[in-house]
Amino acid sequence: MCTCLLSFDPAAPVPVLAAGVRDEYVDRAWDPPAAHWPDHPGLIGGRDRLAGGTWLAVNPAERRLGVILNGCGVDAPVEGRLSRGDLPLRVAAHGDLGPLDPSRFDPFHLICAEPDKVRLWTWTGLDLTDRWLEPGFHLVVNTGLDATCPGPSAIPESALEGIRSRLAHFRPLLESTPRPTPTPSTSPAEAWGPWLPLADGANLPLSDPRALVHRHPTPDNRVFGTTSISLVALSHNTLRYDFTPTPGTPTAWHRVLP
Repeated sequence: MCTCLLSFDPAAPVPVLAAGVRDEYVDRAWDPPAAHWPDHPGLIGGRDRLAGGTWLAVNPAERRLGVILNGCGVDAPVEGRLSRGDLPLRVAAHGDLGPLDPSRFDPFHLICAEPDKVRLWTWTGLDLTDRWLEPGFHLVVNTGLDATCPGPSAIPESALEGIRSRLAHFRPLLESTPRPTPTPSTSPAEAWGPWLPLADGANLPLSDPRALVHRHPTPDNRVFGTTSISLVALSHNTLRYDFTPTPGTPTAWHRVLP
């Protein structure tokens, strides 16, 4: 289950800090962060090779971030269904969803963050909600903001319990950890300080029910788990983007931007 950890403090030198944890079938092909989309010049993010979109996109020129997570609810009809991977590109490019027929998308949670505002859309397949997040620390998972589950859920109870355990474990850890002020031209470890090992899983075993970084077999003989993690810092002057394709391996982190 994907997770977005978000700290929003408009009075801080770096108002927005975000950790985007992507969970997916490990055999689903993807490309590392780059400018993959000619129709969205300037946007940077990892690309899902199957559908062509992304789970997280940044707009360095506008200091803007778009992140999507799968939601709970009623899936769109197969005929006419569109990929949710286009939505982070849309909000990173424009700061808004613009004209949208949500009925063509499966349920989602979509975040658009800028240094002075953070917005969250949730689509359940029946209702689209739009809210501005207050300053503070927020966790968004597949069952919604702080796991509030606004739509009907097909997620097994065991997985729901894992989500609740994850939030109960990581919220106090992150809230009690000094908030970093990432700056350019430093290593990821220097930039993010004690936040980096927390975002990288806090050394919990992959099989721990609380694990942020996890991996497990599925009934269809595939493997589902955490395939990458992104750390993004936004201020009015800078955008910093760090990435690891090997979650849980401290030496795998590298700076994407600036």
